[in-house]
Amino acid sequence: MSKYIIALDQGTTSSRAVLFDTDGKLLAVEQQEFTQFFPKPGWVEHDANEIWTTQEKVLQDLIRKNKVNGGEIAALGITNQRETAILWDKTSGEPAHKAIVWQDKRTSGMCDHLKKAGYEDHVKQTTGLVIDAYFSGTKVKWLLDEVDADRTKAKSGDLVFGTVDSWLVYKLTGQKEHVTEYTNASRTLLFDISKLDWDDKILNVLDIPREMLPKVQESVSHFGHWEYDGHKIPITGIAGDQQAALFGQTCFEKGTAKNTYGTGCFMLMNTGTELQLSENGLLTTIAYGINGTVNYALEGSIFIAGAAIQWLRDGLKLIENASDTEAMAEAVRDSHDVVVVPAFAGLGAPYWDMYARGAIFGLTRDSNENHFAKATLDSLAYQTRDILEAMQKDSGADLRSLKVDGGAVANNYLMQFQSNILGVPVLRPEVTESTAQGAAYMAGIGAGIWELEDLKEVQKIEREFTPEMVKNDRDELYGNWNKAVKRTMNWIE
Repeated sequence: MSKYIIALDQGTTSSRAVLFDTDGKLLAVEQQEFTQFFPKPGWVEHDANEIWTTQEKVLQDLIRKNKVNGGEIAALGITNQRETAILWDKTSGEPAHKAIVWQDKRTSGMCDHLKKAGYEDHVKQTTGLVIDAYFSGTKVKWLLDEVDADRTKAKSGDLVFGTVDSWLVYKLTGQKEHVTEYTNASRTLLFDISKLDWDDKILNVLDIPREMLPKVQESVSHFGHWEYDGHKIPITGIAGDQQAALFGQTCFEKGTAKNTYGTGCFMLMNTGTELQLSENGLLTTIAYGINGTVNYALEGSIFIAGAAIQWLRDGLKLIENASDTEAMAEAVRDSHDVVVVPAFAGLGAPYWDMYARGAIFGLTRDSNENHFAKATLDSLAYQTRDILEAMQKDSGADLRSLKVDGGAVANNYLMQFQSNILGVPVLRPEVTESTAQGAAYMAGIGAGIWELEDLKEVQKIEREFTPEMVKNDRDELYGNWNKAVKRTMNWIE
């Protein structure tokens, strides 16, 4: 009998493979970072082949180190960085260009043109998104326009597009399958989230042939087989990283929400089976598709979260490890005069300002590295409150608690400050690998191991952080944050 489910967690800075048993317990993790390319200011690229080779390596290492044979693996699940765009030759399997990462801003001008041409309303009503360089659609057009790529090849389906999940499935299945699923498709700017099909109007505007797009399936379905050790291991669950985390946190009911603290920071609230468009700068997206039913979500995207901690480490050289920030912040816990706005890639929800840039406010002669560390951590919490305020306006419901996951939730200072600034409990699960866990849960359902209702019994809370700050102090700090954000906006003219 099969003993294991493996989740491939392909993120913005690293590829990971995570081993779960059929009780949902996390057993082991393998991880490898890969190269980030910054060819011009505001441009961010990955090598698609390196994404694959690192992902394949950690998968093989995970199996070898844990002495797993192919017959013991019930299923593979995949979760991935979402809006990153890859074009490749379907026959040779060679990428046509480096992958353009979700953080990349090279198509900002193209987005401005689309807005001026009056497409904002159609995009919002159809895709649930806003016109922004963040999403895949304009990246695909840029690749087709600027790279030496023949559109006739795209029209014949020989040159194809996919998000990272599509690329991994294509490689895992021996270049047989060109497929994606609802959550990743809903982040392309090309997908009608009501009709569950590619939108011809947007495709025509961007001059993207439908023939180059992947087949779209439910998040829990059969995507093909990975052949290993003489066994055909089914790929039965796929979701974009944030939707996978929502699933892993068992946010299955309308009104439940989670926040993931990764390279970016992403808050999602399940809104049920009815599509709800935002009036407050949030995105409407597909949460998951399973058993013929689609659940939708409101999402607030923060572009820079964990990446701001990396900036402290790699850019400013103020810390050696991300964990150093907890003690540094605690050392100046009562000092609130420095504010960091990490708008290094513009501002996401609810502002959607591609031209904002990062800034530090409130510096005095007494400011030191501890203040920098604390203010950087605080910025993650403030940005999360920005999202929550918008979500509550859209949904009409007050959030009772926030489930959290991602690398930064190990920081107790940050989690406590998050609870303080929101004024609600913050719930940290025993397994904080919610993204990988969500992919594993989906794969397990697809393989017949679990039913949806079984999963709530699996997830357990490790610690609950409750608010320790009075409302006046909370509002004063948040007011300073709002003032600082306004001063960073439209910095690039």
